[in-house]
Amino acid sequence: MRILHTMIRVGHLDRSIAFYTEVLGMRLLRQHDYPEGKFTLAFVGYQDEKDSAVIELTHNWDTDHYDLGTGFGHIAIEVDDAARACELTRQRGGSVLREAGPMKHGATIIAFVADPDGYKIEFIQKGSGTH
Repeated sequence: MRILHTMIRVGHLDRSIAFYTEVLGMRLLRQHDYPEGKFTLAFVGYQDEKDSAVIELTHNWDTDHYDLGTGFGHIAIEVDDAARACELTRQRGGSVLREAGPMKHGATIIAFVADPDGYKIEFIQKGSGTH
Protein backbone atom coordinates (compact mmCIF):
# COMPACT_ATOMS: atom_id res chain seq x y z
CA MET A 1 0.00 0.00 0.00
CA ARG A 2 0.98 3.64 -0.46
CA ILE A 3 -0.59 7.07 -0.26
CA LEU A 4 -1.78 8.20 -3.70
CA HIS A 5 -3.00 11.74 -3.14
CA THR A 6 -4.56 14.26 -0.78
CA MET A 7 -7.70 16.00 -2.02
CA ILE A 8 -8.53 19.60 -1.18
CA ARG A 9 -11.48 21.63 -2.44
CA VAL A 10 -10.57 24.94 -4.06
CA GLY A 11 -12.70 27.96 -4.92
CA HIS A 12 -10.87 29.13 -8.06
CA LEU A 13 -9.09 26.36 -9.93
CA ASP A 14 -6.84 28.47 -12.17
CA ARG A 15 -5.64 30.52 -9.20
CA SER A 16 -4.87 27.34 -7.23
CA ILE A 17 -3.07 25.66 -10.13
CA ALA A 18 -0.98 28.82 -10.57
CA PHE A 19 -0.04 28.80 -6.87
CA TYR A 20 1.00 25.15 -6.78
CA THR A 21 2.89 25.30 -10.09
CA GLU A 22 4.31 28.84 -10.21
CA VAL A 23 4.85 29.51 -6.49
CA LEU A 24 5.65 26.03 -5.17
CA GLY A 25 7.17 24.64 -8.37
CA MET A 26 4.92 21.60 -8.82
CA ARG A 27 3.73 20.37 -12.20
CA LEU A 28 0.15 20.08 -13.39
CA LEU A 29 0.01 16.33 -13.96
CA ARG A 30 -3.52 16.01 -15.30
CA GLN A 31 -6.85 17.80 -15.33
CA HIS A 32 -10.34 16.67 -16.30
CA ASP A 33 -13.77 18.32 -16.36
CA TYR A 34 -16.87 16.36 -15.32
CA PRO A 35 -19.72 18.44 -16.83
CA GLU A 36 -22.52 16.18 -15.61
CA GLY A 37 -21.21 16.47 -12.05
CA LYS A 38 -20.24 20.14 -12.49
CA PHE A 39 -16.72 19.73 -11.16
CA THR A 40 -13.11 19.60 -12.31
CA LEU A 41 -10.24 17.57 -10.89
CA ALA A 42 -6.63 18.70 -11.31
CA PHE A 43 -3.64 16.79 -9.96
CA VAL A 44 -0.39 18.57 -9.10
CA GLY A 45 2.89 17.26 -7.76
CA TYR A 46 6.66 17.22 -7.97
CA GLN A 47 6.81 13.74 -9.51
CA ASP A 48 4.52 11.53 -11.55
CA GLU A 49 1.69 9.88 -9.65
CA LYS A 50 3.24 6.46 -10.16
CA ASP A 51 6.32 7.63 -8.20
CA SER A 52 5.00 9.93 -5.50
CA ALA A 53 1.94 11.14 -3.62
CA VAL A 54 0.31 14.20 -5.21
CA ILE A 55 -2.40 16.75 -4.44
CA GLU A 56 -5.84 16.56 -6.03
CA LEU A 57 -7.44 19.98 -6.46
CA THR A 58 -11.22 19.59 -6.66
CA HIS A 59 -13.21 22.51 -8.03
CA ASN A 60 -16.98 22.33 -7.74
CA TRP A 61 -18.22 24.78 -10.35
CA ASP A 62 -20.95 26.27 -8.16
CA THR A 63 -18.74 26.93 -5.10
CA ASP A 64 -16.13 29.70 -4.90
CA HIS A 65 -15.25 29.44 -1.20
CA TYR A 66 -14.93 26.78 1.49
CA ASP A 67 -14.68 27.02 5.26
CA LEU A 68 -11.47 25.24 6.22
CA GLY A 69 -12.72 23.90 9.54
CA THR A 70 -10.49 22.69 12.34
CA GLY A 71 -9.74 19.11 11.34
CA PHE A 72 -7.25 19.64 8.52
CA GLY A 73 -3.76 20.73 9.54
CA HIS A 74 -1.34 21.21 6.66
CA ILE A 75 0.56 19.73 3.74
CA ALA A 76 4.29 19.23 4.45
CA ILE A 77 7.00 19.73 1.82
CA GLU A 78 10.68 18.99 2.37
CA VAL A 79 12.93 21.85 1.18
CA ASP A 80 16.69 22.35 1.13
CA ASP A 81 16.49 25.78 2.79
CA ALA A 82 13.27 26.88 4.54
CA ALA A 83 14.25 30.57 4.65
CA ARG A 84 14.99 30.56 0.92
CA ALA A 85 11.70 28.75 0.22
CA CYS A 86 9.86 31.51 2.12
CA GLU A 87 11.74 34.18 0.18
CA LEU A 88 10.86 32.56 -3.15
CA THR A 89 7.23 32.10 -2.10
CA ARG A 90 6.97 35.80 -1.25
CA GLN A 91 8.70 36.85 -4.51
CA ARG A 92 6.23 34.73 -6.48
CA GLY A 93 3.22 36.33 -4.80
CA GLY A 94 2.60 33.76 -2.07
CA SER A 95 1.79 34.45 1.57
CA VAL A 96 4.26 33.51 4.32
CA LEU A 97 2.49 32.80 7.63
CA ARG A 98 5.53 31.83 9.72
CA GLU A 99 9.12 32.59 8.82
CA ALA A 100 11.69 29.79 8.91
CA GLY A 101 12.96 28.86 12.33
CA PRO A 102 13.13 26.00 14.82
CA MET A 103 9.85 24.34 15.68
CA LYS A 104 8.55 24.93 19.18
CA HIS A 105 10.22 22.51 21.61
CA GLY A 106 12.48 21.09 18.87
CA ALA A 107 15.32 21.69 16.47
CA THR A 108 13.65 21.01 13.11
CA ILE A 109 13.60 24.16 10.95
CA ILE A 110 10.10 24.80 9.67
CA ALA A 111 8.07 27.57 8.04
CA PHE A 112 4.44 27.95 6.97
CA VAL A 113 2.89 29.49 3.87
CA ALA A 114 -0.73 29.57 2.70
CA ASP A 115 -2.27 28.73 -0.65
CA PRO A 116 -4.94 31.03 -2.16
CA ASP A 117 -7.73 29.18 -0.33
CA GLY A 118 -5.98 29.42 3.03
CA TYR A 119 -4.64 25.85 3.23
CA LYS A 120 -1.39 25.77 5.17
CA ILE A 121 1.76 24.36 3.63
CA GLU A 122 4.67 23.57 5.95
CA PHE A 123 8.24 23.75 4.68
CA ILE A 124 10.50 21.35 6.59
CA GLN A 125 14.20 21.97 6.07
CA LYS A 126 15.98 18.82 4.96
CA GLY A 127 18.39 17.42 7.53
CA SER A 128 17.45 19.89 10.27
CA GLY A 129 15.98 17.39 12.72
CA THR A 130 13.28 14.83 13.13
CA HIS A 131 10.05 15.39 11.19
